[in-house]
Amino acid sequence: MGHLVGKDIFQQLGQRLDQASIRTPWTPIFGKLVASLFSPAEAELVTRLPYRPSSLTRIAKMLGEPESQLRPMLDTLCSKGLVMDIWDGQNFVYMVSPMVVGFFEFTMMRTGPDLPMAEWAELFEAYMFGDSQFLQANYGAGQQTSMMRALPHAEALGEHVEILDYEKAASLIEDNTEFSLGLCSCRHEKHHLGHAPCPTPMDTCTSMGSAARFLIRNGLAKAIDKSQMRDILARSRETGLVLSADNVRKDAGFICHCCSCCCNLLRGVRETGYTGILVTASVVAQVDAQECIGCGLCAKACPVHALALVSRDQDTKLDNKPKLKKLAQVQEHCLGCGVCALQCPTGAITLHPRAQKVYHPEDSFERVIIQSLERDTLQTLFFDNPQSKTQEFMRFLVGGFLKLPAVKRALLSEKLRSRFLAGLRKLSG
Repeated sequence: MGHLVGKDIFQQLGQRLDQASIRTPWTPIFGKLVASLFSPAEAELVTRLPYRPSSLTRIAKMLGEPESQLRPMLDTLCSKGLVMDIWDGQNFVYMVSPMVVGFFEFTMMRTGPDLPMAEWAELFEAYMFGDSQFLQANYGAGQQTSMMRALPHAEALGEHVEILDYEKAASLIEDNTEFSLGLCSCRHEKHHLGHAPCPTPMDTCTSMGSAARFLIRNGLAKAIDKSQMRDILARSRETGLVLSADNVRKDAGFICHCCSCCCNLLRGVRETGYTGILVTASVVAQVDAQECIGCGLCAKACPVHALALVSRDQDTKLDNKPKLKKLAQVQEHCLGCGVCALQCPTGAITLHPRAQKVYHPEDSFERVIIQSLERDTLQTLFFDNPQSKTQEFMRFLVGGFLKLPAVKRALLSEKLRSRFLAGLRKLSG
């Protein structure tokens, strides 16, 4: 009987996790994954936790259990990265970690002789890329709001091209005082999957502010200082890594340093064509045909195959150069990262403003709301008690209304979005 109860609680857990801003549809592989990550007691607790970040006092009141009994279990879940404890300025609030950025990254940042890292790596790989359900649930209907956005390398910007501070990796570093360094979850996963060794160091996951404090507090990363952050940024520029950060304009919590051979985000864009997996920067690569020599180094460097060599209309002879038959051409799904420009020997590629404005949410509140609306889970943030039958009915009712295509289009439109978000801020405040 206990075995049957155990199986049932993990399916309940799967249903609970699927209501986050990143969907996790149930599959047999996902069942094995959560059963490996959570004990039955931990799974049972997480299924009852509120959907919104909540203090220990609120959780204890909602669950009808003493804080002294809940705290050690929550602390253990935080040390595993399955729950996050975030200081809100007055107390810690707890929230169940989503799949990404969340328990995938935090799990694969862990180390220890007794941890089944190879098993976890295989299960994550099978779930995220073994079939299409996970990626389709989050991006297959044209969803555009991802957890992460590309940062342009400043050295790749065209002359007189200005970008805002939130798009400058150097500015994000200068605006913070606390930093952490941990293992790159994607690189660590590939190591345990037996992939060829990556030339990029394993410890390249950098975080800032409250995110850094969470990782350090729970033993998932170590503290570093600002000069070390600057050094890591310089190394990423020299080695041509893609920079990415939280998809927010305020209070970004991390900078990733991504290689094309390991990064799951870049792989997702490359293999599926779902460009929303990594939101583009506000700039895009442009090629100066007069300077391009058709060497192909840019195409080789591009992590998402957004550059290709094409035949010129006719052989072109430039000043003091032989006839050239090939020309680099930028494709629509260019991230604006600038890695191609760093590799161009003639300076023919630079980054310039996109013709169409790219939407980056103001902060994590706005991003989660838009993600949840895109993925049909917004109702869980309104009615966040999973144990209340009344709230369960309201989630069903409101969820059905928000799924209506006309309603969703209206709330996501530029015309209504800001008013909608402003109203939700007032309600949550």
